[in-house]
Amino acid sequence: MIKENLYKTWASRNPFWEKRYEESIFKKFCDYKKGETSLREDRGKIFCAGYEIFIVAFFIGLYFNQRRPLNSDSTKRKTLGLSIENWGHINKSGGREPYPKLREYIFIALIARTDIDFIALEKGNISSDKAVRMLMQTMEEYANFGLHFIEDKLIDDPNYFFKEKAFLEIFLSFNNSLSTNNDEDDDEPDSLD
Repeated sequence: MIKENLYKTWASRNPFWEKRYEESIFKKFCDYKKGETSLREDRGKIFCAGYEIFIVAFFIGLYFNQRRPLNSDSTKRKTLGLSIENWGHINKSGGREPYPKLREYIFIALIARTDIDFIALEKGNISSDKAVRMLMQTMEEYANFGLHFIEDKLIDDPNYFFKEKAFLEIFLSFNNSLSTNNDEDDDEPDSLD
């Protein structure tokens, strides 16, 4: 029961991100603050809503396992204006489908990567609100690292992400590094031949 309540409370939240990325990332890659429109491709936008680039940034931080705290000055932070539970509830125009499972995967990753004492939570020694704040902090910090990573790539090469498979190549590189690490950890003995 705690998991369902925790999920509902988490999903009702709207994560923060640093305003400094608004021009360099959100407005560059998304139809940020414009809603869904058929003109997205005409303006060279890769994503529709701002939460889509936020999700990509979150997974970059998650797969690098790197967190970056947000600026503590609340005037330098903002939200996407849409709670997590509404992410992906877009029309099917343009061939896009809603993605409720993605929200669940994000939540599961946050549970795995956030140091919450679930026994204390079950006993009532910590509130579910505090646990959700911890989940949100983890999410925001992973996304903040991802946004910083994207911005660094853009500084090095302003056209880096305008290649057809740029974002895909970043995620494939995680897979390649994992398989390289697994090959090195192979416990099988060498052949005697």
